Amino acid sequence: METKNIRIGDVLKNAGFIREEQLQEALAYQKIDKSKRLGAILVDYGYVTEAQLLQALSQRLNVEVLDLNETVINLDAAGKIPQNMAIKYNLIPISEANNRLLVAMNDPLDFYAMEDVRLITNMPIDVVLATKEVILATIHNAYTEIEAKKAASVANETVGGTSISFVEEITTNEKDAPIVNLVNSVLLKGYSAGASDIHIEPFENETIIRMRIDGLIVEYLTLEPNLHQSLVARIKILSNLDIAERRSPQDGHFRVRIDKVDMNIRTSSIPTIYGEKMVLRFLNMNTALDHAEQFGMTPEDYEKMLQVLKSPHGVIYITGPTGSGKTTTLYMLLEMLSKNAVNIATIEDPVEKNLANINQTQVNILAGLTFESGLRSILRQDPDIIMVGETRDNETASIAVRSAITGHLVLSTIHTNDAVSTIARLEDMGVEPYMVANSLTGVVAQRLVKKICNNCREAYQASDIERELLNDESVTTLYRGRGCHLCNHTGYKGRTAIHEILAVDKTIRTMISRKEPTENIYDYVEQNQKLIPLRKSVEQLTKSGVTTMEEFLKLSYYVE
Repeated sequence: METKNIRIGDVLKNAGFIREEQLQEALAYQKIDKSKRLGAILVDYGYVTEAQLLQALSQRLNVEVLDLNETVINLDAAGKIPQNMAIKYNLIPISEANNRLLVAMNDPLDFYAMEDVRLITNMPIDVVLATKEVILATIHNAYTEIEAKKAASVANETVGGTSISFVEEITTNEKDAPIVNLVNSVLLKGYSAGASDIHIEPFENETIIRMRIDGLIVEYLTLEPNLHQSLVARIKILSNLDIAERRSPQDGHFRVRIDKVDMNIRTSSIPTIYGEKMVLRFLNMNTALDHAEQFGMTPEDYEKMLQVLKSPHGVIYITGPTGSGKTTTLYMLLEMLSKNAVNIATIEDPVEKNLANINQTQVNILAGLTFESGLRSILRQDPDIIMVGETRDNETASIAVRSAITGHLVLSTIHTNDAVSTIARLEDMGVEPYMVANSLTGVVAQRLVKKICNNCREAYQASDIERELLNDESVTTLYRGRGCHLCNHTGYKGRTAIHEILAVDKTIRTMISRKEPTENIYDYVEQNQKLIPLRKSVEQLTKSGVTTMEEFLKLSYYVE
């Protein structure tokens, strides 16, 4: 492909995308700012779009425009040039065949860039076109994985690095010990992949690192078994745990900064027959949410939630299983409430996000600071709103209820299957029904539902059994994901929240005081509060093609 005699302005003008006066205006600006290429100036001026620019170049140079989101990147090919060169020229090698390198780039007329790639790889190159933004995202994802695999390879060869020190800004550095680099690389990969948990699992002949992404476990790296103890020791030191204790479970956490985002990572170790299994949980509040400005809720649920929050006192519970997004919702509610002139105090284990204008307290069992003692102390601090990280037992529940009755608004989480069953759960904990009736203001039951990957989503004919389960004979088409490289071959990409909101009114308080069955309360709220059950919400998502029958059956089993 000969590029030196082709001028981008003429290509775009001949294609009919720009006029001569627009070209001359851009050329005049380029004489003032020679750091910018003409194509970029025309895009900045709004005379052409990036898609039009690539289309014109594709037709003129007979070069394919490629969607990198649907392309599997060969990491060996990408690793042939350093990351800083890829970023500098906005290009990335994506594959190699017949001793030739295929490079995706945004500017095929940048022959200096192509010459640099030829020199450093010593290979002839072929070019495909891609948009600048997608190339940058691909560079980030590919080189994060390259660094992690490189660190694992070095660590496999050099066991037992001793230079272990806390790194606030998580990066990879050749001067660091192999184990330090390995831990940092795994954290970087987990963060960039959107993982919620990292599992480090020892077996007889290997250690396997797996990640939970969008609720599904995906295998990531396999390490030599003699690396395992050094890896665990590194994480324990970061978490301020006892590295000599290998027979008892331990829990801790540490703080890191990745891509200028501060987050807390909760760590947990447990002994197995082949060594200690470690799980690292990302407590990161920067997760992308559907309807983020509405606490991740639909407009109807959001309005209902606002009505519940208007109460000056009472207990509001967020309920759901582990990993259902309860804490994320709780923090969004606190951030909104903190904008008012109120004193907010929390007792948490651990503090998962630092919130402005909120007094946050970390549970410290060794120092005698438990949820119960911390909550008692907070009540002497003149709070308006109290957040208890989790209601775990009778003592915590009783103090929270008494706090609500004495004029405080209390927010907390609890583990129940749905909103109404929270009432029975509190009574099971030993809280008297009349106390529950007088203190409970509202309950939000929440679940996270996996969404079908848009890249590999496909329709199929609904079976008679599926129509029966959905209780809708009119359903003819349902959807699923085939599995592709974008979704780690799981068929799912991203999650969306569904909610079931119970607002406690006078009638419900009377029913609780009279110890009426949970079913009666459920019937009342469905008829009078237009409560949409969790099962109904996921049923609608299944019919509309957002999620699968598999997710519908999983949630239906859980709530019934």
